[in-house]
Amino acid sequence: MAQNELLTVVLIALLLVVLPAPGLYGMFRKAGVEGWKALVPFYNTWMMLDIAKRPRHWFFWQFIPVVGWFITLGIIVEFVKPFGKFKFYQHALAVLAGVAYLPYIGFNQKDRFVGVEAVKKHKKSSAREWLDAGIFAIVAATLIRTFVFEAYTIPTGSMEKTLLVNDFLFVSKFSYGPRIPNTPLAVPFVHHTVPVINAKSYSELIKIPYTRWFASPVKRNDVVVFNLPAGDTLTKEYDSKVTYYEILRNAEEQQMRLLQSQYNDPRQLKQAAQSRARDIVWGEYTITTRPVDKRENYIKRCVAIAGDTLQIKDAVLYINGKPAFVPPNSATQYRVFTKNRVITKEELEEEGIAINDETFDIQSMTSGQYLINLTASELEKFRKLPGIDSIKIEVEEPENRIFPHDPSVVQWSIDNFGPLWVPQKGASIELNGKNIALYKRVIQVYENNKWEEKEGKIYINDQPASSYTFKMNYYWMMGDNRHNSQDSRFWGFVPEDHVVGEAGMIWMSWNGGVRWGRLFNIIR
Repeated sequence: MAQNELLTVVLIALLLVVLPAPGLYGMFRKAGVEGWKALVPFYNTWMMLDIAKRPRHWFFWQFIPVVGWFITLGIIVEFVKPFGKFKFYQHALAVLAGVAYLPYIGFNQKDRFVGVEAVKKHKKSSAREWLDAGIFAIVAATLIRTFVFEAYTIPTGSMEKTLLVNDFLFVSKFSYGPRIPNTPLAVPFVHHTVPVINAKSYSELIKIPYTRWFASPVKRNDVVVFNLPAGDTLTKEYDSKVTYYEILRNAEEQQMRLLQSQYNDPRQLKQAAQSRARDIVWGEYTITTRPVDKRENYIKRCVAIAGDTLQIKDAVLYINGKPAFVPPNSATQYRVFTKNRVITKEELEEEGIAINDETFDIQSMTSGQYLINLTASELEKFRKLPGIDSIKIEVEEPENRIFPHDPSVVQWSIDNFGPLWVPQKGASIELNGKNIALYKRVIQVYENNKWEEKEGKIYINDQPASSYTFKMNYYWMMGDNRHNSQDSRFWGFVPEDHVVGEAGMIWMSWNGGVRWGRLFNIIR
């Protein structure tokens, strides 16, 4: 934990015992205890436990980071009970408005100290017992979900055949350090939308800047859950299934073709097309935004970390000039040519080659020609099948959907990409016409700088800039199913503040029934 983060934790813990002190002063005196003891931070909670006859070990739990805050609030709730405060709304006031409510108890003439015996004689109703148990469960589960681990379900085949659709995972928050929610006011147990009513599940009334405790960097080849970087702006019609930026780029390309005859200057043509495309998209769709922690969760493998240079040549990934780690179940698409025979799904499954209809693992292109998704071990089995003429790795052509979406600078494909350097915290780059398209979004959006280009010069925060020093580490994420994965090749770098946690273990897997062989598998 960084020094400023530790200071924040300590400051909040201190405020929780200092702010109620004036009210506790009056309450202590009503209980026959010297009032000055209420004014000493933490000693006051020790005395509250003594007065309420609650376990003394609770005092020490207060010093557990974050969890201790809730222990302190629990001590306050227990302390108001000997003053006859047993109702739910009274306990809520003690927790949420203690600064005003505790002085009210301490200094009004009506409320008095009724003692611990009155607490023992008080019986809760069944409804109240259930209510208290439910609140405790929600608080405990929220703390675990935020700071320890979270359950996650694989929704798509982008990680096939390492992870399958409807694998249920535990995602460790401790691997990279728990991230404090940017939007703490939210409905428990849902991400960004409340089911059924389809309403926003969070409020942005309170916003907390990016904070991660016990921070540890992502390691190369980790399987990582993260918030979709391109999910900051989206349409209500498509949500994250088709990103807002892809819709906008398609509209821009269409307008470029329509306006081409009206402009001789390519720069003016591009500006006019962008302006018109934005007006069209904002007129046809309902545009909304999401804070970082409420953007769609994705799961991919981190193939390159901050400071790495990556390149893909003919579908083979290289990191820092060397062939990258190939996950044992990583799948690649091959074009297969056969001699007078038909390949069936049933035949391949008999040979131990897994086929998933949902991810189009096998497609018949023309007579005697197939596209088949295979791991390295499956490929060797496939070569031994009779009637196979030849097998070639499928290599896609360059297209504008691929990062950085600017064919005037560079045009890559999912199989021939880079070289590209991944930004590293504290590292500097020179800004020029070749790399603006690669790093502009990082500088402007992820690191929150004002960016302007005027008269051939770049201005960052209204100052001329020929170089830039990065404030965060970035990562490059790719699916193990390389030809069926929406990943960094389409939307670029993943900032460190978007990282949620590391995928650790498959605790359940379902495909019309339990896939018993996948239960409790460690993810590699």
